[in-house]
Amino acid sequence: MKKKNGGANLSVGQKAGAAMFAGAVGAGIGNPCDLALVRIQSDATLPVDQRRNYKGVVDAFMSIVKNEGVLSLWKGALPTMVRASVLNTCMFVTNDTAVEVATAAMGESTGKNTILIGAACISSIATSVGSLPFDNIKTKIQKQKAGPDGVLPYKGMPDCFAKTVAREGILGFWSGLPAYYMRLGPQTIIILLVA
Repeated sequence: MKKKNGGANLSVGQKAGAAMFAGAVGAGIGNPCDLALVRIQSDATLPVDQRRNYKGVVDAFMSIVKNEGVLSLWKGALPTMVRASVLNTCMFVTNDTAVEVATAAMGESTGKNTILIGAACISSIATSVGSLPFDNIKTKIQKQKAGPDGVLPYKGMPDCFAKTVAREGILGFWSGLPAYYMRLGPQTIIILLVA
């Protein structure tokens, strides 16, 4: 892409487009594993009679395919792909932009490692704050079970969004932010410094 820009850095839009595409494709492919993870982790929160009682990942895959069909491995794929697109965009665009702005403001004399570490820290905060609402929606959709009437609690992302706002308020999307940051923040920093 840099060749198309005449050697100049990618624009924010180009960076966002590449990050969104990569996140969506990766999440789409990995959705079965993410679905199994969410269901296994949330099983203990369900009433005993509604638990899936998976014995592990392989059992979860086999049970989902047997009881719900093979395409059910991609339940919640759209919110998972949206979350990954937002996460990648927040991570890579804020990091690249922070590096460019800091380098322009402080010059090349400032230690490169200082700029890279500072940008990664800024990016880790932006990534956590920006992606948590989508993680919240994704998790709710993936772990949902039909009620006694056979109806699922959420019809899709817009319905989940509306019901979350009605029940928890807009700040409900950031419920658990400190714990989410403690999980995602260091991971983001390491990815950006090692990549």
